[in-house]
Amino acid sequence: MEVSVSRAVPRSRKALALVAGAAALAGPLTLAAPASGAEVAYSVTPLRFTVEAGGRSCVVDADLYRPAGVDAGHPAPAVLATNGFGGSKSDGSTDAIGRAFAERGYVGLVYSGLGFGASGCLISLDDPETDGRAAARLVDFLAGSRPADDGTRADFVTRDGAGDPRVGMIGGSYGGAVQLAAASVDLRIDALVPLITWNDLAYSLAPNAADRATPGVFKWQWANGFYLMGEGQPLLVPSLDPSRINSLRCLHFVTDACDTVRLLNSGRYPQAETEKMLAYARSVSPVSYVDRITAPTLIVQGQADTLFNLNEARATYDRLRERGVDTRMIWQSWGHSGGQKPGELDLGQGNLEGSYVGQRILGWFDRYLRKNPSADTGPAFAWYRDWQSGYGTAARVPALSQRLYLSGDGKLVDNRTKVARGSRTYSNWLIPTSHSESSLAGTIGLPDPRPYDTPGTYLGWTSAPLTAPVDLVGAPKATLKVNSPATERVQGSGDAADKLVLFAKLYDIAPDGTKTLVNRLVAPVRVPDVTRPFTVELPGVAHRYETGHRLELVIAASDTAYSGNRGIKPVTVSGAPGDPGTLELPLIQGRVG
Repeated sequence: MEVSVSRAVPRSRKALALVAGAAALAGPLTLAAPASGAEVAYSVTPLRFTVEAGGRSCVVDADLYRPAGVDAGHPAPAVLATNGFGGSKSDGSTDAIGRAFAERGYVGLVYSGLGFGASGCLISLDDPETDGRAAARLVDFLAGSRPADDGTRADFVTRDGAGDPRVGMIGGSYGGAVQLAAASVDLRIDALVPLITWNDLAYSLAPNAADRATPGVFKWQWANGFYLMGEGQPLLVPSLDPSRINSLRCLHFVTDACDTVRLLNSGRYPQAETEKMLAYARSVSPVSYVDRITAPTLIVQGQADTLFNLNEARATYDRLRERGVDTRMIWQSWGHSGGQKPGELDLGQGNLEGSYVGQRILGWFDRYLRKNPSADTGPAFAWYRDWQSGYGTAARVPALSQRLYLSGDGKLVDNRTKVARGSRTYSNWLIPTSHSESSLAGTIGLPDPRPYDTPGTYLGWTSAPLTAPVDLVGAPKATLKVNSPATERVQGSGDAADKLVLFAKLYDIAPDGTKTLVNRLVAPVRVPDVTRPFTVELPGVAHRYETGHRLELVIAASDTAYSGNRGIKPVTVSGAPGDPGTLELPLIQGRVG
């Protein structure tokens, strides 16, 4: 049944926003109406598509949003979108995408992702050969080459050639990664706007900030939260494979996804099983297929995001640009961990045209879908600044620009000659002794204790008070050497769980001693070999350290949001002028020391 919609649009109601609470997981992107003040009409038609994807046949449930006056004689470009994890075409954040772009003159096709809502097939984590192929089937429909199951044909979408519709994609989180998956298997897609999504699920769910070839540290709160969300769906949904009902072990996911979560939760990482797990996680991640993407891509990532941090966006951004794909990147304030700020894209404020990121999105589609050569697609890189108004912009991501040294007396100094000789030791307990976050707290509105570290279970190196503000934009790097005889004896066992686990992080210490862990971000490390130095890439941030504040680099034995060490493992870190650890910072203003 087709439904016609007409509405008067207030000039101030134009928005793209993070939906509060648990809906943030289901799809954080929400758009509202244009700033015309005129009557805007469009029709909404439910459609179903039978698709062959990943060796299975299933139905995709979709809604077609068609602006009034758009027909074969007056075609319009299309925008394709799907939900975030746990959502559907009908949740407010996904439905609003179709409405918003129809109100702006685009044809919208919004669908429930595979395994969600009324769409069939199992949840396959945006696998390009499954979720990507399903999206390509919908591109066929927009091209007019294949009808929907009821015979509906789309002869009203702008085409660049026979069977080639003018189509872009937009969406957040799970609805962000599917764009990259689809573009890797269907070169007809003309523009992408993935928000707050991943580059490498192996890094996302079990990050190792020192060596991605070594299994990382299980991010158990986030990973199990999403797994339970998927498995917690009702039994009577189209995605359920009837053969799985008796097992009750893997109802809604493909088997490899269940095996991955099961292995991570086991706390045992034998080499063969772990290599298989890492290979699978990367096979459904852009890191494995980004070289096949040619569509211009505007990447938007959230600074407040401990699920998919800024480093994930940077990895995709760098690889696309290396290959000559027109790619821009914006670090906005909000992500999976919250972070909504005044003036940012926000449904409540109605500020799509009135917000920086909203203008960039509109400009991107104007350039690549409406083919407006004068459309402003913006600078290569932009970041939200909470210390002054507006976004910072640059032609490239700032490089590492200052090196500090880890002194044996716990100081962070700006010259090797200031390094004192000394050693200090910490040890893990059998329970977590440091806290960065309760991963799902922000998404369901619960309070989260401030980050802390228990004395004796961490080491810190602290700078002198700053004499002027220091602005850090990017991902710091630390090079460390530790001594842990207890680890050295067992790290070659063949089970990666026997290797040393630690957590690196960078605090901002105010003059009154208050410590802030910026956006609650930490760098989990499973040390490849404690007999050798290793380099840790900390999560990217955009942060100002004010005058009088101090920087503190901390390495801690544990974290409540992650799995920890197996057994008690004391760790000693020594410092000497000839062989100190280092911390490198990407600074755009000021110096430390």
